[in-house]
Amino acid sequence: MSHGFCRLVWPALLLLCIAGGVRAESGFVLAYPDSFGRVDAATYDDHGQRIGGADLLVERLDSGHVRMRSESGEQRGARTTALAELEPVERGLQVLTEQSRSLDEQGQPLGTLTVDHVQRKARCQDASGRVVSEIDLPPADRVLNVPMNLFFLPLVNGDESSLEFQLFLCRPEARLIDFVAWTADGGSGKPLEVRYGPDFGIASAFARHMVPKLSFWFGREAPHPWLAHRIPLYSGGPEVFVVRGSISSKSLLD
Repeated sequence: MSHGFCRLVWPALLLLCIAGGVRAESGFVLAYPDSFGRVDAATYDDHGQRIGGADLLVERLDSGHVRMRSESGEQRGARTTALAELEPVERGLQVLTEQSRSLDEQGQPLGTLTVDHVQRKARCQDASGRVVSEIDLPPADRVLNVPMNLFFLPLVNGDESSLEFQLFLCRPEARLIDFVAWTADGGSGKPLEVRYGPDFGIASAFARHMVPKLSFWFGREAPHPWLAHRIPLYSGGPEVFVVRGSISSKSLLD
């Protein structure tokens, strides 16, 4: 493991929260976003057809914390809303809580996924709010579900060749899956692409053929703004591209 990655992990002496002396337990310290405010974006299917809008917002709260919110999906069907709250620490931002809610293709709620890094709990709730599955998180956990555009910046900047983390999933029950992220060379003139997938050791290459393709794209010029990402809207749900502004989703794959 490189020294650069170690800067992101185990900042044990720096994790005192600014407000109230509460101690957060996420093991990652992330960079600040390149800008604040609402980002113009839309949702596309894997054929490049626009299927809905996308509402992406990064804002500073009165508490001094940073909140990230994204909503994307079909106009009348499958959608996902994700939230993350982060607090300033000495070297950047630390994640306090993460949450996502999804609707299926019939527009019916699937429940809520929550990662509470302060209380060290990750839970799955049904549509009524009842907790149906829950796990404890270890101290200085490596779980990251929402602010991946910030987490991947050391790859985009060339400071790291890979990053290891864990993803929290609720299907079929609450569990943590080891993941790894790396850069993919799309060629000259192409945006910078970061791919990520399950980390099953020597079986990883085979396993990645069995799961959705997961990618983020960034601008090549610093501060490397987020341009797009490709994800399933929920476990087993439709795969979509969420794309910034007037960028063509097809151009990311040509």
